[in-house]
Amino acid sequence: MKLHTSLAAGAALLASALLAPGAFAHHSFAAEFDRNLPIDVTGTVSKVEWMNPHARFYVDATDASGNDVTWNFELTSPNVLMRQGWTRTSLKVGDKISVKGFRAKRADNVANASSVVLANGRRLFTGSASAANAESEPEGGAGAGAAPSSGASSGSAASGASSGGN
Repeated sequence: MKLHTSLAAGAALLASALLAPGAFAHHSFAAEFDRNLPIDVTGTVSKVEWMNPHARFYVDATDASGNDVTWNFELTSPNVLMRQGWTRTSLKVGDKISVKGFRAKRADNVANASSVVLANGRRLFTGSASAANAESEPEGGAGAGAAPSSGASSGSAASGASSGGN
């Protein structure tokens, strides 16, 4: 009986040690992003990272001052994206897209994507924590450095960019 209890306790300790790093590394939407800082970016996909805990994609765009910027957009996990109909090729390097989302609180050109619209008009549901309020956000709510929603020009894809784990 004592051996059985010791084995169970050891297994529980090992499981918590293995699972803890992922649990501490994850964050809530409100911890990193601000719903009061909506953005609307139009540009060209330059990189896609399909990995846990959050898929990411990067968009080359031109800001309101005419400067070239690369935006880093966070999505939900690949598993949730697949349940929403995404595949590893839903976004490809070179795709022209429009993204609505919310800026990071403490990082420039980083945001959580709430909606993605491809050049052909197809809308991709992001499944992110910010997506629930995406449609209620005002049009043209561009934050500082974001491409305005009134026909901002798209940047060109960065040379040598890869699509991460694709």
